[in-house]
Amino acid sequence: MALLTVNNVSIKGIAAAVPKEITLNTNEKFINTTGVVERRITPDSVCTSDLCEEAANKLIQDLDIDKNDIEILIFISQTPDYQIPVTSTIIQHKLGLPQSCICFDVPLGCSGYVYGLQIISSLISNGSIKKGLLLVGDTVSKQVNPKDQSTEPLFGDAGTATLLEYNESSSPMYFNLGSDGSGFQSIIIPDGGYRNRITESSLESYTIDGLERRKCDLHLDGIDVFNFGVSKVPKIINEFIDHFDIDLNNIDYFVFHQANKFMNDKIYKKLKINNDKVLTSLHKFGNTSSATIPLTIIHNLNSVKKDTNLLICGFGVGLSWGSCYFKSNEIYCSKLIEI
Repeated sequence: MALLTVNNVSIKGIAAAVPKEITLNTNEKFINTTGVVERRITPDSVCTSDLCEEAANKLIQDLDIDKNDIEILIFISQTPDYQIPVTSTIIQHKLGLPQSCICFDVPLGCSGYVYGLQIISSLISNGSIKKGLLLVGDTVSKQVNPKDQSTEPLFGDAGTATLLEYNESSSPMYFNLGSDGSGFQSIIIPDGGYRNRITESSLESYTIDGLERRKCDLHLDGIDVFNFGVSKVPKIINEFIDHFDIDLNNIDYFVFHQANKFMNDKIYKKLKINNDKVLTSLHKFGNTSSATIPLTIIHNLNSVKKDTNLLICGFGVGLSWGSCYFKSNEIYCSKLIEI
């Protein structure tokens, strides 16, 4: 495990954008197990970058930020615009950020927001960079087979923007990051990369355990992912709080990756977390992959008041995980954007 501390950085604001059209789930058993009542699904013409761009523009406007002051942009997503070039440079151009702005992509999913926070905050922490944008989101609906009822009703689409800035008076941010590549096949799209190129067979549907898929679709092994979540997440959280001497009773809000209700409830129970402190958004947006944590904050809070203690945790595809504990300066939360 990688236990890390970052100083001199604060989160200034968060914004999120989702498609305006609502898709309702009708299978009551699925709803009761996963907690997903409705989701937002992008049309073919809208990509993750479009959602993140809208969120970024809204946040920049709300906070009255000079775009020339933004010196780094990191795009975290597993649904980029293209294989080449990186999407971050495209967004930089569309936002009108200066050419001196550092831009790069990080292809992470469920743990991506926490990893992204650590990466961008560590680059800001020495004061050479004063402001940065972390854009995190996914349009998983474009990766699932609509006939695969184990995945299609679970996932929704969202894009988010988080503005961070150098601040010598901010409280430290504490991180615990890790990964277990032995479980890489638990959540995978088998074909379409350079290990398995797209062929005619990649586009042929087949049925396994009553689920229809293609090799170019998302494959999710629900049992493997569940076992990983309920066994690994409580363990790494406990290691995290023990190492940094964090008192769970002093946490104001817990914001965990919105995997599914059954799994998350098991995790909260193992950690003996008071459910009144848990923020959720599964019922409204489903599992939005890397976007779940910032989207959940936006959905529940108009702002995060100064000196609020938050513990956030992302876990899943990779397999990978990341936890972060921080005491906020006041965090502005933009009103949810629907496009």
